[in-house]
Amino acid sequence: MRRFFLFLLVIVGFQLQAQPSLKGGLGPFVQNNKLYPSYSLANCIQGTVNIAFKLDRKGNVYYSEVRKGVGTDLDDEALRLIRMSSGRWLVPKDHDTTLSIIAPINFTLSDCAGKSAREVKAAIEAYKATTDLTNTVLNYYRNVELGKPPGITQAKAAELQKTLGIDDAYLERRLEDGKKKLKQKDTQGACEDFKFVKYMGSKLADDWLAKYCK
Repeated sequence: MRRFFLFLLVIVGFQLQAQPSLKGGLGPFVQNNKLYPSYSLANCIQGTVNIAFKLDRKGNVYYSEVRKGVGTDLDDEALRLIRMSSGRWLVPKDHDTTLSIIAPINFTLSDCAGKSAREVKAAIEAYKATTDLTNTVLNYYRNVELGKPPGITQAKAAELQKTLGIDDAYLERRLEDGKKKLKQKDTQGACEDFKFVKYMGSKLADDWLAKYCK
């Protein structure tokens, strides 16, 4: 059985006024929209992800980030859920919209067996290693654009992309993911996808970046 529990929201900063609340409750919202990520599910990875986010007066999530995560696709799922809640928040008139709200989302698996603690730890480290390689490629193209030392050669960047399975088909899917997020009013998430495509050496997302990510 896959379980998602949501703890109390915490507002970073000094505020005595009423806190923002999600229509219908954030707990039920998470339960109804959760998708246990495939990598963490296959490797019995569990844990709590703290998402920091900010709300505007209309209840839209205009900024969000993983404040403290597990280091796998659980982080991405928790972030997706909070961004998906955008527009559904009831924000008190005296709420300081510059303050960060922390939502700890706990992922647990009650029927996960066959994985030792050592294997789970190794799976987390493997995921992080792949993320590090991906960031190496992204930083290469960012540095090239900025005229900074790229750190690695273009040939090495291409080699890493091939190792990671990041080809034209993958970038097309990532572009489509960004478009879907725009429809969900998750502009921040969409722009992250578009920038990923750009900094993998592709021009596929350039028009979308110019239009939505200035």
